[in-house]
Amino acid sequence: MFHPRRTLKALLPALAAGLALTALPATTAHAASTLTNGGFEADGTGAATPRDWSEYGSTGASFVESGGHSGSHRLTHWASSAYKVETYQYLSGLTNGNYKLTAWVRSGGGQNAAYLALKNCGGAEQRTGLPVSASGWLRIVVPVNVTTNQCTISITSDANAGNWINVDDLTFTPGTSGTTIKGADISSLAKSEAKGGVYRTSSGSTGDAVAILKNAGMNYARLKVWVNPADGYNNKARVLALAKRVKAQGMKLLVDFHYSDTWADPGAQSKPAAWAGHSYSRLKTDVYQHTYDVLSALKAQGTTADMVQVGNEINGGMLWNEGSTGNWPQLAGLLNSGYDAVKAVDSGTAVALHLAKGGDLSGTRWWFDNARSNGVRFDAIGLSYYGYWHGTMADFQTTLDDAAARYGKPVFVAETAYPFRLDSEDGHENIINTGDELVSGYPASVAGQTRWMNDVASIVEAVPNGRGLGVFYWEATWTAVAGNGWDPTDASSGNGWENQALFGYDDRALSSMSWFGHR
Repeated sequence: MFHPRRTLKALLPALAAGLALTALPATTAHAASTLTNGGFEADGTGAATPRDWSEYGSTGASFVESGGHSGSHRLTHWASSAYKVETYQYLSGLTNGNYKLTAWVRSGGGQNAAYLALKNCGGAEQRTGLPVSASGWLRIVVPVNVTTNQCTISITSDANAGNWINVDDLTFTPGTSGTTIKGADISSLAKSEAKGGVYRTSSGSTGDAVAILKNAGMNYARLKVWVNPADGYNNKARVLALAKRVKAQGMKLLVDFHYSDTWADPGAQSKPAAWAGHSYSRLKTDVYQHTYDVLSALKAQGTTADMVQVGNEINGGMLWNEGSTGNWPQLAGLLNSGYDAVKAVDSGTAVALHLAKGGDLSGTRWWFDNARSNGVRFDAIGLSYYGYWHGTMADFQTTLDDAAARYGKPVFVAETAYPFRLDSEDGHENIINTGDELVSGYPASVAGQTRWMNDVASIVEAVPNGRGLGVFYWEATWTAVAGNGWDPTDASSGNGWENQALFGYDDRALSSMSWFGHR
């Protein structure tokens, strides 16, 4: 365990635990223009107040102990009873401009709030919450624009008994951060509406789901394309219609080609029926023509795709067996055929390759190393990251950072989601429906769903060199509507995902849509 097992000397009375930490007390004598003792190495173990830092609130809950991220020590917040404490450092004499706080953190979770903040810098306070990570260290960032030559760096916990955080290796340097993609896949929407699905605002008014999502801050929609699906949805015509609505809301558009008549994912990459029996050479032509056909039609109606996925979760390749990873030269040919078609329609459309390997460092390296050595062309890397399947958040950060650096490409989360409840609305068993499937520290609640999305976005924001593009939520509008099940060949199939939509069982927009406002 990573919380302390020692007697705290100076826990304040319970009354102090109720102090609000919004008002900063008078600045201490320490005021420098650079952050000092950001690694908490100046004192050694047991320092009640780390050198160059100040404390406010339940000061006994903030102390230095052994076990740092890179050095020998770290800052810890912990107490055996509920506490509120702030550890802060005031900087003055700063040159005005953009700055970025970077820190390595761990947290056992359970707090009312635990975050890093930059405040009193001249503008709005900027915060980043600490993701729940009990073992692996995570890097998070907080950007700010300093306009008054001063800034306060704050580490704050509003915690329950036994909650803990570790913080280490803070730096405060010129720079900025943020994410440009706050997106969601809404491929299910057209069929849902056709089958009677209704979408409401948080106050209960019936509305257009695309507009509701846009008003919450969504700026990018992801739409999948099947070649000739049995139910007639997610095909070219339906994608063209939904793209008009997306672009009318001022959103950008990601087109996700599955190159199949049904779901393509790590376990299934079935050729469309119309392409069955085609030679490898013909399949290359099929990929080009289909990709060009859909994208040129989108452009012709004024809804040019901003990004395109050539394939969906292609861990094992696509268009099996010809395009499997068992034959990399052929897979490379198919991928490049798709790339060429995208660029022939519009050279400004970015081409992404998408794996479902969010926490799999070695698997992601193996795949993209092979892609690179076989001459595959691409502009961005998309990873699916579902915390209940794809490893810890530390695994995810390691994989994402490595992909960005190793291949010199921007990265994004092509899919993630989290349940806001476990029970089913439609009688079809949900894919995630028991507590033991959840990620520790993230309950199946609207609050848990919100925290998950914000924390995933914070990991993407922290990718070095500004290479973290953002996140797509999957699948925001797939609510439980009779006839809009998972199987396009079976109208009676149910939906195992409605507990992970961004609309509740009352069809109202969930407050977890607030994650679209992530920096």
